[in-house]
Amino acid sequence: MAASGEDRAKFTTGPTMGHVVTMTLTGSVGLIAVFAVDALNLFYISLLGQAELAAAIGYAGTLMFFTVSVAIGFTIATGALVSRALGAGDREQAAKSGGAAIVYMAIAMTAIAALAWIFIPELLGMLGARGETKQLADGFLRIVFPSTPLVAVGMCTTGILRGVGDARRAMYVTLAGGVAAAILDPILIFGFDLGITGAAVSTLLSRLALLLVGLHGAAIVHRLVRMPDIAALGAAFRPFFAIGGPAVMTQIATPVGNAYVTAQIAAFGDGAVAGWAIIGRLIPVAFGVIFSLSGAVGPILGQNYGAKLYHRLFETMRDALIFTTLYVLVVWGLLALFAGDIAGIFRAEGEAYDLVVFFCLFASASFLFNGALFVANAAFNNLGFPFYSTILNWGRSTLGVIPFVWLGAHWYGATGVIAGWALGAVVFGIASVFLCFRVVASIEDRDGPGHDRLPGPPPTANSPFSTGKAATLG
Repeated sequence: MAASGEDRAKFTTGPTMGHVVTMTLTGSVGLIAVFAVDALNLFYISLLGQAELAAAIGYAGTLMFFTVSVAIGFTIATGALVSRALGAGDREQAAKSGGAAIVYMAIAMTAIAALAWIFIPELLGMLGARGETKQLADGFLRIVFPSTPLVAVGMCTTGILRGVGDARRAMYVTLAGGVAAAILDPILIFGFDLGITGAAVSTLLSRLALLLVGLHGAAIVHRLVRMPDIAALGAAFRPFFAIGGPAVMTQIATPVGNAYVTAQIAAFGDGAVAGWAIIGRLIPVAFGVIFSLSGAVGPILGQNYGAKLYHRLFETMRDALIFTTLYVLVVWGLLALFAGDIAGIFRAEGEAYDLVVFFCLFASASFLFNGALFVANAAFNNLGFPFYSTILNWGRSTLGVIPFVWLGAHWYGATGVIAGWALGAVVFGIASVFLCFRVVASIEDRDGPGHDRLPGPPPTANSPFSTGKAATLG
């Protein structure tokens, strides 16, 4: 199947802001749909009237975030290899990269899921889960963890689809998972009276739907999945893991920070953990567009970098940061306006209510800086500076979380934990923007005639704090 010029490198012409907006909005439709269903899942659980259930979902979501963040890192590698091969006009190499990426993703995530499944009790204990809440979270994860390879390979196909510039079909992948969960959640939770077990089964089945739709788009529609032989796997090993390794290290920084926040919140009881779980579902619904933007910028940068159109790299980053700022300001205003109503929807009471309202009024503003960090990471990784994104993400999730959260907990309790988590974003967001434009300004001089473009580092997208079925790159 021959590739058209548009199919090979559609982002190398036309206004960069148009590409940024189109890729972001089409991608965010699927993401936000899944995130909204994920929030609806927690709403259903809240109707059962037990704070322990909502807290259990919070603990489980924190652990699922780790495994899915690893998959996101490898998805980034997939999209980078495919987009750069297409940008260089080599569709055959793009198909080989897609097939090898799926094999490596399946092997790696099966091993990780099996290891996590064995140590579920110990991992929950490290987060501070106790008693009935721990037992509920354990039962949920026993069902969900084995499905990790399904969602991981499904996410891998979105990397292929976004690499070719097919944001619409990438949206369908995540939307399929969201629609399946929207239908199955009430049936299994209430219709079959399975409660939190029904939510787990719904997660598993929705991941299967996501996988099937993704494979159809990547393998059948675009024919960008060619199953490799041993020689092809060996050839793909170095570029895939050279890209995926730093991307995974960057991605898991955020769940490390969130695990620390969860452990600190746990000291204030199940009500506080339930509030943190609600915030975890609210973040990707409110800011799913920003998560989508950071992923959407990657293929645009990859194709223009592959085509040596350096001026368009600067334009793409400038437009992405403008878009981020305007979007966060609007959403912050809406969250502040409806803070009490949002907390009420989830039947939050006491500590949980206070935490949700505080987030809406104040802490959500931190995404002005978190968003800047997300978008800047796309430039660092795509243009050959993965070390910057890794350092900044880990800095944000350690130096930007631990001291702030510890002091906040000591002085102001659970609300102080959320305040500290938000304040830590400011320094690292500002630093990322400064470094981003220095990198973009220097890239043409660094990229000489002999530079190896194909196996270079990828764009990155920061994964949202949510359950595994929502943390996909749509």
